[in-house]
Parts: sequence; C-alpha cells; structure tokens
Amino acid sequence: MRVDKFLKNSRLIKRRTVAKEACDKERITVNGKTAKPGTEVKEGDIIKIVFGSSEVTVKVKKLIDSSKKDDAAEMYEIV
Repeated sequence: MRVDKFLKNSRLIKRRTVAKEACDKERITVNGKTAKPGTEVKEGDIIKIVFGSSEVTVKVKKLIDSSKKDDAAEMYEIV
C-alpha cells in the first residue's frame, strides 16, 4: 500500500492530499528513509511523521484498503 493512502486510511492524516504534501516536504520517513507519496509500506515498517515541532513514530500492524473509524486504530501502534 502507498504511504499516503496508509496515512489517510489509518486516520493519522485526514486527507490523502495533505499526506502527499507532507511527503513532498520530506516530513515523512519510512524505515529511516525519506518517503515519496508512492513509497510502498508493509507490515512491520516504521513510519515517522513530523508535525511542526512535534513528531509521531508508528509501526505498521495491518494494511486495510478501506477502514472504518474503529478499524483505523488497529492499523498502527505508536512506538
């Protein structure tokens, strides 16, 4: 699954376009490497997101193509 789609489906970022912009501005890393919007993520990957002065690091637990609000929290684990 693409990283921008994962961020949207997991509700870490509200919209896919916002996730794409964050990738373009090099605020998203996957396993320590700067991610482009089309970077593929798989279970076990570590994603780091920088929001201004704060940052969030998560581990991918599940990949769900279309998730409901309740399922979104099961897609990742905060590290």
